[in-house]
Amino acid sequence: MILAFDIGTTVLKGALLSEDGEFLSLSSRNMSLRDTLESGFYESDSGEWIESFCSVSAELLSNFDKNRLRAVVISGNGPTLVPVAKDGTFLEPVMSWIDRRGTKQSEKIGQVQDFVIDPTFYLPKAMWIADNLPEVYEKTGFFLSCPESMAFWLTGTAVTILPGLKFEKYFWSDKLLSDLGLDKNKFPDFVKPGHVTGSISKSAAAASGLPEGIPVVSAGPDFVVTLLGTAAVYPGRACDRSGTSEGINLCTETYVEDPRLMGYGHVVEPLYNVSGIISTSGKALEWIKAQLTPSGTDVSADYSVFIDAAASSPSGADGLLFLPYLAGERAPHWDPSARGAFLGLGLHHDRCDMIRAVLESTGYAMRDVIEVMTENGGRVDEMRITGGPSKSGLWNQIKADITGRRLLVPESTESELLGNLVIALRALGDTDELAASADRIVRIKDVYEPDAGRHAIYSEYFELYRESYRLLKPLFGPLAAARERTEEE
Repeated sequence: MILAFDIGTTVLKGALLSEDGEFLSLSSRNMSLRDTLESGFYESDSGEWIESFCSVSAELLSNFDKNRLRAVVISGNGPTLVPVAKDGTFLEPVMSWIDRRGTKQSEKIGQVQDFVIDPTFYLPKAMWIADNLPEVYEKTGFFLSCPESMAFWLTGTAVTILPGLKFEKYFWSDKLLSDLGLDKNKFPDFVKPGHVTGSISKSAAAASGLPEGIPVVSAGPDFVVTLLGTAAVYPGRACDRSGTSEGINLCTETYVEDPRLMGYGHVVEPLYNVSGIISTSGKALEWIKAQLTPSGTDVSADYSVFIDAAASSPSGADGLLFLPYLAGERAPHWDPSARGAFLGLGLHHDRCDMIRAVLESTGYAMRDVIEVMTENGGRVDEMRITGGPSKSGLWNQIKADITGRRLLVPESTESELLGNLVIALRALGDTDELAASADRIVRIKDVYEPDAGRHAIYSEYFELYRESYRLLKPLFGPLAAARERTEEE
């Protein structure tokens, strides 16, 4: 048996899995995300991670013999940065992947090297701590990502998972750290996904109830294990990782180098992965639901009913477009100043049109990324979707119709946990073939084929969507500046 965990932005999931991919038990805990929307600060609570991990572990193993447990494997959200003290204490702030406070630090990195790292990545965040919280920087023994910090808590060993070849530019090098005046000893050595970080320590065993000495496998970032958990392991297969944000990851035979995308080695060597991450998809739906839900109502309830209301609105939302840039945008624009907008809003529109426009905006943003991929020779034959939004048949069909690609829904949408299993099996020596193992474990449940008529309608709206960003881009910066001046008064 393998115990797999994935630490999401607001949910920690765990599963006890058999070696053939059967879910023996499954559990999760909701977690908080502290945000200061005005300043773009988003912070996680590492103590809540540990508490949730221990609680889920106990529940998963409550009806099973712990002696049958072979390994614990962990993945998690990123790029989330965790400062850990020299004595192993988790420090604050734990800056979430969506946090953009390191904008000035990102610009400084761009002055030192040719490649500009987005503010959401690890190094700008570490620099922000050094610049603004020197006492925290001084106490920090290691800067770790989310899953590696939990592996550290379990084993006492600090590592940094490098997801694949050519990924170093998104992290750091000794030279870059030196040029920026940062202490390289605070940044652990790189290892590959699937690294056996160590074994469960006596103290972690006492706190978690897990057997002491069990191997702990660091799987790495959630988007890496999702490639395995959806079997996006052959050229032409793409993974649509849906959730708070949206990540399109395409398996290719050749390396793609385009500043609008992220290109690096696939976890299945010698293939490559080309990625485009959309900042707010599920988060945009959460936002519009909050605005359209009466005060005092539980916003988290009845998401399926809320989404299905959009079915009464026609394709194109009756002439209404929504730009989903509520927290800036990553691929393909990499524009932290970009902001959301409804375009074409009229008296004839209702809440159903507004909901549909938000749903369709994710499809347009996905197509924006896919078209850049195809410009670079990438072949997108199909998309395999995972995450909470994959449970919506309407949203799945909208995505298929807009992108013109068929959408496959795996039997299990817990792709991170299945991907963790595949990685653990290799780490334990059960298999050397990641792709074949993933293809064996992942089973497809539903297929959404694009409708030619609706695709033609959406193609016209898509061109307007892209043109809207181009025309509005010059206004985003001045709008932000005007807002800052207003706040100062």
